Amino acid sequence: MALTDSNSNVLKLAPDAQAPTYRTAPHNIEAEQSLLGAILVNNDAFYRVSDFLEPKHFFEPLHQTIYETAGSLIRMGKIATPVTLKTFLPAETDIGGMTIGQYLARLAAEATTIINAQDYGRTVYDLSLRRDLIGIGEDMVNVAFDAPVDFAPRAQIEDAERRLYELAESGRYDGGFQRFSQALTIAVDMAAKAFQRDGKLSGIATGLRDLDTKMGGLQPSDLIVLAGRPGMGKTALATNIAFNIARAHRAEVQPDGTMKSVNGGIVGFFSCEMSAEQLATRIIAERTGIPSSSIRRGGISESDFDKIRDYSIELQALPFYVDETGGLSISQLTARARRLKRQKGLDLIVIDYIQLLQGSGKRGNDNRVQEVTEITTNLKALAKELNVPVVALSQLSRQVENRDDKRPQLSDLRESGSIEQDADVVMFVYREEYYLANKEPRPGTPEHEKWQTEMGLAHGKAEVIIGKQRHGPTGTVELHFEASVTRFGDLSQDGHLPDRTY
Repeated sequence: MALTDSNSNVLKLAPDAQAPTYRTAPHNIEAEQSLLGAILVNNDAFYRVSDFLEPKHFFEPLHQTIYETAGSLIRMGKIATPVTLKTFLPAETDIGGMTIGQYLARLAAEATTIINAQDYGRTVYDLSLRRDLIGIGEDMVNVAFDAPVDFAPRAQIEDAERRLYELAESGRYDGGFQRFSQALTIAVDMAAKAFQRDGKLSGIATGLRDLDTKMGGLQPSDLIVLAGRPGMGKTALATNIAFNIARAHRAEVQPDGTMKSVNGGIVGFFSCEMSAEQLATRIIAERTGIPSSSIRRGGISESDFDKIRDYSIELQALPFYVDETGGLSISQLTARARRLKRQKGLDLIVIDYIQLLQGSGKRGNDNRVQEVTEITTNLKALAKELNVPVVALSQLSRQVENRDDKRPQLSDLRESGSIEQDADVVMFVYREEYYLANKEPRPGTPEHEKWQTEMGLAHGKAEVIIGKQRHGPTGTVELHFEASVTRFGDLSQDGHLPDRTY
């Protein structure tokens, strides 16, 4: 629909005819007029577009005002017509020789059917996205030309990526209700994939049998917090799980030519505490059985070195990517995760650890609790956006040390409110052996004999306490832990051994 004046000239509102010639931003005044006309004739048209279309998406400022005012009236249960609307708009407005009342009447008189309202709404919306893209591009050019000396180009790239992904996320109008049959199809498809995957799990197998049984694997879009006091082995457990998943990775070509992981996964590991070399040394020690302390000191034999070399060749092919940047902000982390997903693929993110990340810094003087709240909220949003599990490690407060039973609880999480609330799963690593070793009584006393018995029972054992799980049971899983090579494994128990036959 195109409105015309008395001389049959098409009314185009936005650009000034006296302005110098230049490329105008993408827009479609006729589509905006058609949509507003449909809303004024039948207010039901508003509900066809209101879940994705906002006033700012209109190019013409007058149309923004008309849409916003009409929406306010309709939401209050009133009728939006040219008569009811004109009292809320400036009467002195001149549109091509027409008053605001005449313009509204013309919009309604020349309106098209309500059936087309959603199509017109999407046209207006898509053109608004194009204008936003132009704005981001112009800002990139201007900042690149005028950047201060201490402003790194990498920081500008990450900021541009963040703005583009925010635009991509906001530019989706495919939400709303879906038929339950569609949800059922997805659920059945998930069950079929679980049947085909190793361990018959709906999520990604961690490679630790009892933990997988309890959790069903690591579920896509879950934020999994793995917490513990220093020395408990939380980094070792996260590294073991990440390695197991990368080693089990198998992908198949899809009909559209893309590769999709059908077992295991591609791992992105953000090591904010350890260097990539230290992480690699841990994995080599875990695989070869040679203590990492011996590897670092060079206290190895020629056969040990040959073993290290052979395993290193095998490990080079793993889809395991490490980012060792310290002091990462949450926006930098999300930008790098998205880039890895786009370039290499991504099935699991590991972050070591939450307290070493920084917030966006936008809120200036906010305290650390609010900063951690922003970090955990963004990590959960990242897990949902990329549809991958995010395993985030977290420190525990010192109050654990003041209790006789030092098994951690949800209340022990630092800044626990946000971490506990945003996480889908909270797991704690606990090793009784660590605490017993630090309180050895004097040898030869009855207490020392009792201590030796307790040490014998606790030696080589670790507990993973699942304190929260949205889609499964809580409880404790016992694992084997070999401290010299920081390796977790399944714990062989008599109850799990096969029956003896004679």
